[in-house]
Amino acid sequence: MSRKKKPLPILENVEIEAVAAEGKCVAHVDDMVVFVPFVVPGDIVDLQVRKKHRSYSEATVIKMVKESSLRITPKCSHFGICGGCKWQNLPYEEQLKAKHQQVIDQLTRIGKIDLPEISPIMGSAKTEEYRNKLEFGCSNKRWYTKEELAELPEDAGLNQGAIGFHITGAFDKIYPIEKCFLMDDFCNKVRNAIRDFALATGMTFFDIREQHGLLRDIMMRNSNTGEWMVLIQFHYDEEGDEMRAMALMNHVAEQFPEITALLYVDNQKGNDTFNDLDLTVYKGNDHIFELMEDLKFKVGPKSFYQTNTDQATTYIVWHEHLLD
Repeated sequence: MSRKKKPLPILENVEIEAVAAEGKCVAHVDDMVVFVPFVVPGDIVDLQVRKKHRSYSEATVIKMVKESSLRITPKCSHFGICGGCKWQNLPYEEQLKAKHQQVIDQLTRIGKIDLPEISPIMGSAKTEEYRNKLEFGCSNKRWYTKEELAELPEDAGLNQGAIGFHITGAFDKIYPIEKCFLMDDFCNKVRNAIRDFALATGMTFFDIREQHGLLRDIMMRNSNTGEWMVLIQFHYDEEGDEMRAMALMNHVAEQFPEITALLYVDNQKGNDTFNDLDLTVYKGNDHIFELMEDLKFKVGPKSFYQTNTDQATTYIVWHEHLLD
């Protein structure tokens, strides 16, 4: 007879002490180190331990006893569910201070390196719509929160197609995104139009476990020259899939003439990488141009390029100033 596992403890009135790595904060309960997501320093919370390791535990909040004076209201309605932003509940200035301290701790406490005084982190002038690239996964089984499941009718099917981001720690769970603040709002319009067309026409969404389904992945890039690139990954399974894919490509091209590089690919691999695949241009060019000071970069769908152009430019100006 197998032994029953000992229930993991509930920790009450725990004060969150500091920002840790990977989007979590840290607290100490007696001699135990506890890592907690979606809290900020100064919060006092009741915690449910979810995982217990030899030297630390992982826990989630089950009750907010007292909110920290540092806490702010996240702007994004998806915060806490999607696997993207981790610190919208903490002012940007406090995020910079925490990251600055993390660098020092990593190098001195762990790396045992004696450091001179370190200059503060150069923060980004833009904290919204600063990215020039985003990728969205497509799934035939969208992720539901407990609250969403409770509101569904008993006969509702759960196999609804979705386009969005992976939830934290799950490669096969996509949470549908309605509005993301990381990129120019045009990105949201294109993504949602693709979703609406696919649902309206009965297009299948990809099942990563079964490796089946037509609509697989979407990548978008924009540039400070005003250009937009959209790459849609398909997975042809059945007769007529290519025709259905081209109907979607035509819809996107007609609805969004702002897109200057519209591409697609049939990806039959077990993952979403496409660097080894031949891409097809449906409309426009196979690249966009990005400017950085007096430099002009030709950026293709397979290019590696800094996702925050303004911040990269700021660094160049700062570095040139140091060399003067």
